[in-house]
Amino acid sequence: MRSASGGPRVLLRRLREVMAEQVSAQERLDKIVVLIAANMVAEVCSTYVLRVDNTLELYATEGLNRDAVHRTVLNAHEGLVGLVASEATPLNLNDAQSHPAFAFRPETGEEIYHSFLGVPILRAGNTLGVLVVQNRAKRTYVEEEVEALQTTAMVLAEMIASGELSSLAEPGAEPAARHSIHKTGAILSDGIALGHVVLHEPRVVITNYIAEDLPKEIKRLDAALTKLRADLDRMLERGDVAEGGEHRDVLEAYRMFANDHGWSHKLHEAVATGLTAEAAVERVQSDTRARMLRSTDPYLRDRLHDLEDLGHRLMRQLVGQDHAPSREQMPDNAILIARAMGPAALLDYDRKKLRGLVLEEGTANSHVSIVARALGIPALGEVANAPGIADPGDAIIVDGTSGSIYIRPSQEIESAYAERVRFRARRQAQYSALRDKPCVTRDGVKVDLHINAGLIIDLPHIDDTGSAGIGLFRTELQFMVGESLPRSSDQLQLYRAVLDAAGPKPVTFRTLDIGGDKALPYMETVVEENPALGWRAIRLGLDRPGLLRGQIRALLRAGGGRALRIMFPMISEVAEFDQAKAIIERELTYLRQHGHALPERIDVGTMIEVPALIYQLDELLKKVDFVSVGSNDLFQFLFAVDRGNSKVSDRFDTLSAPILRVLREIVQKGDAARRHVSLCGEMASQPIGALALVALGYRTLSLSATAHGPVKALILDLDAKKAEALMSKLLDAPSGSVSIRQKLTEFAEAEGLSL
Repeated sequence: MRSASGGPRVLLRRLREVMAEQVSAQERLDKIVVLIAANMVAEVCSTYVLRVDNTLELYATEGLNRDAVHRTVLNAHEGLVGLVASEATPLNLNDAQSHPAFAFRPETGEEIYHSFLGVPILRAGNTLGVLVVQNRAKRTYVEEEVEALQTTAMVLAEMIASGELSSLAEPGAEPAARHSIHKTGAILSDGIALGHVVLHEPRVVITNYIAEDLPKEIKRLDAALTKLRADLDRMLERGDVAEGGEHRDVLEAYRMFANDHGWSHKLHEAVATGLTAEAAVERVQSDTRARMLRSTDPYLRDRLHDLEDLGHRLMRQLVGQDHAPSREQMPDNAILIARAMGPAALLDYDRKKLRGLVLEEGTANSHVSIVARALGIPALGEVANAPGIADPGDAIIVDGTSGSIYIRPSQEIESAYAERVRFRARRQAQYSALRDKPCVTRDGVKVDLHINAGLIIDLPHIDDTGSAGIGLFRTELQFMVGESLPRSSDQLQLYRAVLDAAGPKPVTFRTLDIGGDKALPYMETVVEENPALGWRAIRLGLDRPGLLRGQIRALLRAGGGRALRIMFPMISEVAEFDQAKAIIERELTYLRQHGHALPERIDVGTMIEVPALIYQLDELLKKVDFVSVGSNDLFQFLFAVDRGNSKVSDRFDTLSAPILRVLREIVQKGDAARRHVSLCGEMASQPIGALALVALGYRTLSLSATAHGPVKALILDLDAKKAEALMSKLLDAPSGSVSIRQKLTEFAEAEGLSL
């Protein structure tokens, strides 16, 4: 059936005129449904808007009973309208009343209409409402009519998202598009931040949805597609990509989608309905995202990310934005939202203005999480559809203590969080007052607190916290944040800066812990079924001795004339430590021969994170100067738990008897062999974890700078002998169902310790 008034392009032009009129929101909506009905020769056209209470309210109609407007309210899954909203796909029926989902509402007077076409009103993959046309005759709407209604729905989405309809709603029943949203995510970095949204890859702002010259828009689209494909071809031919690796696979996937006829055909179809080229890309992207977000197939969801990245590139081509807007334009209290990002991208932002981070992907042990903690900003990951939940400039609260996010929060919530931020600031001031106090328990036991570091931005924390030194310097972060392998001179410069900043305080440099989940963008990625158990850390270093030798040479030169501590990660057997130490001896010989100043003292140690090493401790402790327990990896290997997998990472308690017994054995054997033992995992950054470690006999802990104050406050109030007695009793008794965490919590409460 042909439309009576010249097709979708004429409709769009008339809609534009209505949108420009100085009329009330209700008058505008009423005119829009009349226009659509006339254009499509439909006897009914109705607009339903999704409300904050997850219901759908009839906001305007042509053909149904006008008294039903703002009276008819459906549950989000109720009736045919609810089905369209929940599935986010069009529904085209020639006999609506025979459909099992049909819900009769007598106040609307729709029982005389049989044919039904409903399309979701979508924006950034989010359903904002439903647009419906109906006819008395039993008929199936043709594809051109479905396209026309989807295109019109896109214009309505912008009207709803603008907040224009909020004035028509009762309190508590406002449109969901611009109302307060509460989301939850996985905690990546502790803290609370109030600020305004900045999108890492901002959506291109479309100023013109309706095409004036259709052939011109098709030419613009074709030109942009051609340039996009050529750019991808050029990137794949570059020397640093040609050899392969994961980054090449990503680009190959992009190229496959860019050349996909189905994608191109959908874009051309959308332009043919009367949209500009960029509006066509936006519509296809939003439709695709809405469908794929509802898919349970992980492969399809991964492909969604590829398509979205490709769509962003194409949009920027069309509007002449080669890059995202300048990051200098950030607000002073920026909360960054991204699908995913690497540590280098995060460090590109102005740290004085950055207050928080929200990611669709990312776990607590991802590289960007480590950098977020180094920056001291709260961060949450695993937030579904993160880039689509807010617009740039929206008010937002990120709670890195509970995992909550509030977008466009109410005044009450904002006030409550502002008070919490003030309270945390007061507590931080109290912790700062402890900075120069010796870290000694109530009964006189000295505990050295060091900080974990890995970047230049971490170095001021040595003085800020009053720490005893750097217990773990992650040298791999310099490699991960760069676009190419750091030169020897760059490594030397960093290591000297670290030692200069620490002064007389000790610094323990861990050699490169790359491979596995820490892939470098400029190195070939080895695909492994179990990367955490694969070719990583010292295994990679020993197999690529040039890489390890270059780093050790830089460390030895940086340590000239001072004490130096070098630690090897992921040692699985004593023979590996012997091989690694031999490289140090070889480099010392080289430096002597070339007249370089040598360190006054070199202590060489190893991480204990592979369970096999626990059964070689007697032999190992004769050869090392010190050991440091990496509780993160040791925990995951002991329990066979992938700590990056949110489905299992919280399944076992880090304060359960098995892990605590292992930790006790390590420190007892180290003490017996007169070898220094420390622990540098996340466990030490939790006050209750630090309590357990002191009770086990650990006297040196390395933790995040932000955790330094709370942990030190607890240790100063702790009676170590009481804690040791409790821990011995708990670990020597049959564990059964006894929760050690619960017993330690009860002990802390009884002792007045703050956890």
